[in-house]
Amino acid sequence: MAKKIEDETIQQATKIFKLLGDNTRFRILYLLQDKEWNVNAIATELQMEQSAVSHQLKKLKEARLVKSRRVGKNMLYSQDDNHVYEILHMAVTHVKHTH
Repeated sequence: MAKKIEDETIQQATKIFKLLGDNTRFRILYLLQDKEWNVNAIATELQMEQSAVSHQLKKLKEARLVKSRRVGKNMLYSQDDNHVYEILHMAVTHVKHTH
């Protein structure tokens, strides 16, 4: 017998995959796996506009994939959930394995 899963759970899970399916958000999450970064540092590292990074961080934060804390005038972002990073690593490992 197949396990049943609630529609709400399916909707929330597919939302996470949609967020992870964006190149920019994937790259941001990958950066945040080991340390905290501020928006300007992320923008510099990814060679992007600060406003574009902020926009993507907002989406990730709303989905509780990243968290933030204020230090002085800076907002530092970091991972909020190890499960998401397990998914990222599994995807990267799969790609490397198949190539």
